[in-house]
Amino acid sequence: MATVIVHATITLDGFMAKEDGGVDWMFGRPSAPEDDAVVETVMSRIGAVVGGANKTQTIEDGEIPYGGMLKVPVYLMTHSAHEPIERDGTTYNFVVDDINEAVRLATQAAGDGWVSLLGGTISRQCLRLGLVDELHLDVAPVLLGDGISLFAGLGRHIELERLDTSAFASEAHLRYRVLR
Repeated sequence: MATVIVHATITLDGFMAKEDGGVDWMFGRPSAPEDDAVVETVMSRIGAVVGGANKTQTIEDGEIPYGGMLKVPVYLMTHSAHEPIERDGTTYNFVVDDINEAVRLATQAAGDGWVSLLGGTISRQCLRLGLVDELHLDVAPVLLGDGISLFAGLGRHIELERLDTSAFASEAHLRYRVLR
């Protein structure tokens, strides 16, 4: 059975992006082979992705999950129906206004792999609904002071159990189980 994860790179103060959506702060840091190994392990386990979409604009603008490096089914939440799009070996499926259905479909597609939830809105919705099994956070050593928060507005107390922590040259890698 698939494991549903929130997978995000965040700043030490909990932001996923600058206020304008910029993520340039993520790049240019020295890394160690151990950092790369953590990322490679996560990438190898992901069997499906759930994210948000602005109709098909996300794909057309090249804002595709994981930069297109993963060739797994992607389920994008949208407000209008659209036929699936196949691009560069990845099928993008559109799910209209039903996050439970998107996660169910992604879980089926992932088999015994991981379903990666991308974005703050999707992650918070799934946390509120009890659909998340684990959090996988890569914490960059930077403070933005303001920006787009991963967890702001969650509006719910959630207990976590630490599964793994590591830190190398570029980031601290945190993995938690969501306690239900």
